Amino acid sequence: MQRKSRSAGVTMIELLIVISIVGVLAAIAYPSYTRFVQQANRTDATKTLQFTAQQLERCYSQNYTYINAAGTPCNIVAGATVSQEGFYTVTVATANAQTYTLTATPLKAPQTTDAPCVSFTLNSDGSQSAKDSGGVTNTTITKTCWGSN
Repeated sequence: MQRKSRSAGVTMIELLIVISIVGVLAAIAYPSYTRFVQQANRTDATKTLQFTAQQLERCYSQNYTYINAAGTPCNIVAGATVSQEGFYTVTVATANAQTYTLTATPLKAPQTTDAPCVSFTLNSDGSQSAKDSGGVTNTTITKTCWGSN
C-alpha cells in the first residue's frame, strides 16, 4: 500500500482565517490608536496657547498694553500662526489694551477629526475653555481637552 504524503504548507482556509482575525483586530485597534494620537496631539494646542500667553504677559509687563505687541520688541505675531508641531492654527486677538483671547483650531489630520476638541481658548484672565463639534462648551469638555481630566 502506498501512502500519500501531505505537504507541510498552509491551506487556503487557514490563510483566510488568519487574515480575518487580523482584520478584526485592526478594526478594533485602529480607532483606539487614532483617539490616543489625537489626545496626545492636543498638547500641541495647549502648549502653544500657554507659551503665547507667557509672551503676551512679558510684553505687557514691559509696555503696559497687549495692543501692538507685534510691533514691539516682544515679537508676538498678531492674527493666525501655526503651532509648533503644526497641528493647530493659533489666533491672537487683543480686544483692548488690558485683555486678549487666544484660540487654537485644528489645521491638519488627525486633529481635524477630533470631535471632542474642535477648538481651545485661553483668555487673559487665565480661563481655559474648549468646544466640541456641536459647539458645546462645558467643564467636562474643557477638562478633557486641556488634559486635566
